[in-house]
Amino acid sequence: MAALSIRKAREGEEGLILTLMRELAEYEKLLDVFHVTEEVIRRDYLCAQPLLNCDLAFEGETPVGVATWYWMYASFAAKRALYLEDLFVRPAFRGKGYGKALLTHLAQTAVAADAARVDWSVLDWNKPSIEFYDSLGARPVKGWYTYRLEGTALQALGKR
Repeated sequence: MAALSIRKAREGEEGLILTLMRELAEYEKLLDVFHVTEEVIRRDYLCAQPLLNCDLAFEGETPVGVATWYWMYASFAAKRALYLEDLFVRPAFRGKGYGKALLTHLAQTAVAADAARVDWSVLDWNKPSIEFYDSLGARPVKGWYTYRLEGTALQALGKR
């Protein structure tokens, strides 16, 4: 088995990133809301000041996974925090520790930046991921709900 490597995505890898992101959207049953294109990836991921960071995992030369993330601020902790937007390991490569390696890489990034924490969301039906996160010592945030303002509600409030 070839060694695993994790690195920041590079210019010219838009197609690979798009493929991995589409595979994630399919796995999460969210293709109907998937609007990512290579142009979006160039504009938002692979620019001088990315809105979304993208790390790729490779087994040898074979792409096996992706993590997208960004910095946010934990106001009460008075420190930055890392938000994991997407984590995906291709099904054929699961069970090899690659998801753990990607999360370890992100934890190392957060620790090196003196971040307060790493946050993310998981779909309630995704029991394999929930069990995986639990096995790493991560826990659901008790007492909090995630809210979202989008679509017509966002437009209506934004036009007041």
